[in-house]
Amino acid sequence: MLSAAIPFPNISPELFSFSIGNFEIALRWYALAYIAGILIGWWLIGRTLKAARLWPNDTPPMTRTQLDDLMTWIIVGVIVGGRLGFVFFYQPGYYLANPLDIPKVWQGGMSFHGGFLGVVVAVWLFSRRYKLPVASMADAMAFAAPVGLLLGRIANFIKPELWGRPTDVPWAVIFPGARAQDCPGIEGLCARHPSQLYEAALEGLLLGTVLLVLVWKRGWLKVPGQTAGLFFAGYGTARLIVERFREADAQFITPDNPMGFVIGSGSIGLSMGQMLSLPMIVAGIAVIFWARSRATRPA
Repeated sequence: MLSAAIPFPNISPELFSFSIGNFEIALRWYALAYIAGILIGWWLIGRTLKAARLWPNDTPPMTRTQLDDLMTWIIVGVIVGGRLGFVFFYQPGYYLANPLDIPKVWQGGMSFHGGFLGVVVAVWLFSRRYKLPVASMADAMAFAAPVGLLLGRIANFIKPELWGRPTDVPWAVIFPGARAQDCPGIEGLCARHPSQLYEAALEGLLLGTVLLVLVWKRGWLKVPGQTAGLFFAGYGTARLIVERFREADAQFITPDNPMGFVIGSGSIGLSMGQMLSLPMIVAGIAVIFWARSRATRPA
């Protein structure tokens, strides 16, 4: 297996760090990915707001000032939703026993599906408060989100975390750390799928490119809701595929369940990530049909 494997590149998870008294301040790739993803997404949405022709009735759903205000709501939604999603989806037993650890986001533990729900709630509340069209607001978030996913998955690779299952493919990576090297039935080092990069390619690069082409070249924003629906279905499908190559979270792996499936086994087993992605696919398809049916309904 190791003859064709790629050693993990020597990349520090920190861009820089320094101490002030007893306090250490560090900027990590993961934090930079969040910051850059939000800023680039804000810029992408701002570009479409200037192109009124892209929106229904040539009218953007919000002003630039409102977009700036919305970013604060989005940041809160990502952090609160991502953390609570991890707590309740992945380690509810631990956090019920240790509730004071729930706010400690600096210790790690964020769920995309939870962060996604947090953003949905934030956008809905913001839209209701300022009487903005919810479907078009969701579309704006949808086509801007993949860039954050792309950067976030690359940061996962650099950290490294969320690595893949053992494999002997030529591009397999030997990740550092005892847990990453601990493959069942293999002594010493082992190689794994770089599943973080698979997700970056599918959830970020491919899905983002498709959405931007449809928005700018095919007029998809003219039908409120369908861009958001495609994002839901596209992300869910990408995650469903990549989870077959991604190592399950440690809390789901047992001697009797080495693959970490939460339901089923073998070729029909489903991980927690897949279980959470299936409703996204169904909801996304339903939203697309709903949006198109509204667009063709007589006024």
